[in-house]
Amino acid sequence: MTSHSIKPADYSAADIAALQELEAGVASPDQQKRALKWIIEQACITYDLSFDPTSERTTSFAEGRRYVGLQIVKMLKLNRNAFKEK
Repeated sequence: MTSHSIKPADYSAADIAALQELEAGVASPDQQKRALKWIIEQACITYDLSFDPTSERTTSFAEGRRYVGLQIVKMLKLNRNAFKEK
């Protein structure tokens, strides 16, 4: 059984364009949203189940991917005006 958590993320031509335009600093608002959505949902599998009953290593790998997505989602939800530098 191959877990989806170790499979590379699916992507389309529109996803590629959105990420490339984002990196170049010229993405439209829709492309920016598409790129961030792809990162969070596809690349990081943030909202997927990370547990693989057949492999602790695969579970750990999936949790690493999810961790990155959760950090991005957290940053999107924080109140930046309430943040104080240490």
